[in-house]
Amino acid sequence: MQHRLSVRTALLLAVPPLLWAGNAVVGRALVGSVPPLTLNAMRWALAFLFLLPLGWRALSRPHEILARWKYLTVLGALGVGSYNALQYMAVQTSTPINVTLITASMPLWMLAVGFLFFKEPAHRRQLAGAGLSLAGVALVLSHGHPERLLALRLVPGDLLMLLAAALWAGYSWMLARPPASMQGEQRPQWNWAEFLLVQVVFGGAWAALAAGVEQVFLDPVPIVWSAGFIAGWFYVALAASIVAYWLWGVGVATVGPAIGAFFINLTPLFAALLSAALLAEPPRWYHAVAFALIAAGIVVTSRPARR
Repeated sequence: MQHRLSVRTALLLAVPPLLWAGNAVVGRALVGSVPPLTLNAMRWALAFLFLLPLGWRALSRPHEILARWKYLTVLGALGVGSYNALQYMAVQTSTPINVTLITASMPLWMLAVGFLFFKEPAHRRQLAGAGLSLAGVALVLSHGHPERLLALRLVPGDLLMLLAAALWAGYSWMLARPPASMQGEQRPQWNWAEFLLVQVVFGGAWAALAAGVEQVFLDPVPIVWSAGFIAGWFYVALAASIVAYWLWGVGVATVGPAIGAFFINLTPLFAALLSAALLAEPPRWYHAVAFALIAAGIVVTSRPARR
């Protein structure tokens, strides 16, 4: 059952966007130092080592995992194996601000996936909030000139992030609406670390496969080992993976993915601040207006309905 948005839950859902904004900025900063798919595989390999002391008990009961391998395979592919890989690929040709603003289309994907695959109807407030967020996306893609949308040509990174947003919507709905084997008494007694570790096992396998294809067929740049690279690697593995995924899972389970999606839209604000501070990529005026539209979408969607 979903509950009304409380201050505590709002704070829980606000932390992952900050950490994920840092993830986009770090990915941009490491362009040329590590191939994107290899970075994703390295990220989750290190996250696995961090999680292992906390979640090893889940691996000691392999029959519980094997009985749910279909669900876990898809969940790992969407949340660990594909979304982050696509984001690291996106920042090769786009900026962290643009990449994170494009994820503001997330509410639309959440509503579409919920309606098509989970029979969840969309309410007027959700549609209105999604419309405001979409207006913000259109503004940033047109660089503040809406008439340019008619002749808009997205860079590859923008298209990759649209795909990533759609896949993340599927991941969030699978967390909120799991199959019978993951509900009630049938659900294994996994705590957050154990469940995330299981996801990393399956998602990490997808990430490793993608990195192998990259190394063999795509002629990637070599890894440039440095203190900055190692610091960035530890950040994306610990903060942007373990901490962010844990808080996101708790928040989405409480209020549902439709409301949770609007908090992802805080990521562009944090990305703009971090990019200006660390990458010398200051935000433009249309970024501020786009964020205002996105914030309005959060307010409209999270307001309780009138009785």
